[in-house]
Formats: sequence, C-alpha cells, structure tokens
Amino acid sequence: MADPAPKVTVEVAGRRLVVSNLDKVMYPDTETTKGEVLHYYARIAPVLLPHLARRPVTRVRFPHGTGGMSFFEKNLPSGAPAWLPRVTLAHGSDTITYPLITGVDTLTYLANLASLELHVPQWQVDADDQRLPPDRLVIDLDPGPGAGLQECSVVALRVRERLVGIGLTPVPVTSGSKGIQVYAVVPRSHSSDELSALAQQLAQELTGEFPDLVVWKMATALRPGKVFVDWSQNTAAKTTISPYSLRGKGAPFAAAPRTWEELERGATTPEGLTQVLADEVLTRVERQGDLAAALLG
Repeated sequence: MADPAPKVTVEVAGRRLVVSNLDKVMYPDTETTKGEVLHYYARIAPVLLPHLARRPVTRVRFPHGTGGMSFFEKNLPSGAPAWLPRVTLAHGSDTITYPLITGVDTLTYLANLASLELHVPQWQVDADDQRLPPDRLVIDLDPGPGAGLQECSVVALRVRERLVGIGLTPVPVTSGSKGIQVYAVVPRSHSSDELSALAQQLAQELTGEFPDLVVWKMATALRPGKVFVDWSQNTAAKTTISPYSLRGKGAPFAAAPRTWEELERGATTPEGLTQVLADEVLTRVERQGDLAAALLG
C-alpha cells in the first residue's frame, strides 16, 4: 500500500489549512513543485484577487501535474469547508455551485487541489448572488498552426485601434498558452449577446481587411498561418483565463498583462514577445504594478 500523502498544517489569512504533497512535481519541464505553486499564488494574490472578485471560478485541475490527466471543474469540490465562499447559478434546467475566490485562504485551498488554471466569465454576481450584466469585453486571439505571438501582436494592435475608436481602453494579456487576449471595461448597459455580436462584427471586419492574417470563422481548417479572432468568449456561458493565473503547460507560464509597447516590439520580430513564466510575472508586478488595473473599473 502506498504511503499516505504527507500533510502540513499552515495558517493562511488567519485560517488553518491542511496542505499536502508539497514536493510533488507539477511542472515537469522545470520540476516546479506544488509547494512552489502555492507560494506563487500567495505572492501574486494582491493583484490576482481583484480580477477574480465576485466572478464564479471554473478551475482546470491537474492531480498528477501537467504531465498527466486534467479536467475542468465548475462545481465546488466535494468536501469543501463551510467557510469557503460560493454562489449557485442556474444553467438551463441545472444548477452549478461555483467557488468565489475572496482571499488567499480560498486561493490556497483550491490550489492545494491542483487547481492550476483559474477561468472566469466577463460578468460578476452582486451581493445577492444575482448575475450582473457583463462589465468587460474580450477579444481572444488564437494563433493557428504556423502563426504565433508575432502575428497575434499585429492583430492585437489592429484590435486596439478599433476599440479606442469606440471609446474603450484596451488592455493586452499574453495568455500563458499560445495567444493574446485584449480586454476592455464596458458599462453594464449591454447584454452578453450584444457584446458577442459587437466582437463578431469586429472579427469580420478584420478578416475582410486582412484576409491573409485573420479568420473569424471557427472552422479549424481555415486557421493555418492565421489568427482566429474568437469573438464567442463574450457569451455568458464562456470563460477566459484570469490575468495572473498559471497555465497547465510543461513549464509554469502564467497569463500576464503586457504593455502596448511590448506588443509593438512583438509585431516586428518573432522573438519580440514571449509568454511569461511565473517568477517573471512576480518580478514584473514588483517593478510595474498591475498592468491590468484599468480592468478593475
């Protein structure tokens, strides 16, 4: 019989939590352990938590690290403590009880369950746990085979022009995976369907202007060498990776807010923009603060 997982009791935000398997390797390429994952989330919490506030969180869990199987989890984990904040929302004829991440204690509890990726919708819930209209627009840029961050940077700069043209202040985030998300705060006077239609129109216009670079249709056969402008991420049921969340790759890359100057450099050369590792994200925050603070309204 295998030895039980070693457990340690820690105090987080005044709450005693039991964590386990701190030496387990979660990222095989860098041999990053679960203990280092928990340390990252504790250190990044001051800038991460505001981006998660009042948003139901869907997690991607990697019980055996990113070299093993993974699964999306929406419902609150079985056995979750009573103190963990939650919200129950209707999805058609079903209901889902999501966790709400309100502090380092909640963040640590979920990260200890190998919840490496934190995904949230473009809307929040109010104090009565009722869904609010969306407060963000997102344009998700996904490079197809043969394309990369350089092509995404070029398209992101075009997206910026159009969003600025309608009075919005766009914020770019490298996803920690392949592409870039461009976010903008919007007034809560539009529905998710209306914002999705706006994003679709933008994607169609960009495809018409740059047909060799941009594609708006979802068919994968159309994507080689191009950037798919995924407008559908604005629908109410969809989520995107939260700024500062880790990703489930071989190494601990994280979703990182960037400057437009970085994207301008990225548009000129393939080496001009890269995804960012967790320790680099921490250094960037120490030096620059939260580059996505404009999304907090």
